[in-house]
Amino acid sequence: MTDKLAPKETNPKGEGFIPHLAVDAVIFGFHDNQLKVLLMQYSKTGRYALPGGFIQQTENLDDAAKRVASERTGLTDIFLEQFYVFGDIARHDPAPFSAFMAANGKEPDASHWLLQRFISIGYFALVDFTKVSPTPDKIFDSCDWYDLASLPQLIQDHNAIIHKALETLRAKLDDKLIGFNLLPQHFTMSELQSLYETILDKKLIRPAFQRKMLSLGILDRLAKKFSGGAHKAPYVYRFASK
Repeated sequence: MTDKLAPKETNPKGEGFIPHLAVDAVIFGFHDNQLKVLLMQYSKTGRYALPGGFIQQTENLDDAAKRVASERTGLTDIFLEQFYVFGDIARHDPAPFSAFMAANGKEPDASHWLLQRFISIGYFALVDFTKVSPTPDKIFDSCDWYDLASLPQLIQDHNAIIHKALETLRAKLDDKLIGFNLLPQHFTMSELQSLYETILDKKLIRPAFQRKMLSLGILDRLAKKFSGGAHKAPYVYRFASK
């Protein structure tokens, strides 16, 4: 939920931020046929969390989400989409944040704003894995990619947030923006199918998949990609301009 402990964040009243409201970002990347998620490990606690932050009083909600994602990835042009609001009472657990603050020399009392109940607005981000520079902040031991299939246990309901983001991603999979932001500019049909299979977690029939993709009208076919015999060279594709 919290990205870094600036003076106004450690202030017991959280001055300058909208009370009881946060953003959490599920940042997806695709690499070596694996769908990956960017996670933080808070210093001296061994606890993992999604990148997140608070909304400033003078800040638009989407701008707050973009700021959080940019600080963690080093990217400025990021595809972000709001997908759900997480507000169950059960998600309120002040223990992790007490530990984070204590590890950084702060001893908050129970009334501190960081220990109160927060509603979190979930965003998912799709990024080119090769362009990301994972960047931790001062209270993080690390900021790194983790395979979706082998995630550590996260604080609060962050595992559930990732699960909900993946559900949304699957529902929107035929939207060309999904592949456009996770694949390089030029790719083969096999690479596109691998992305679909990874997100859906199931094998797809190659001819049927190719017919479906071509019927959507979202691909431009380019020259063949020669890597051996000419008869084995696959076509290279790119997403058609909007």
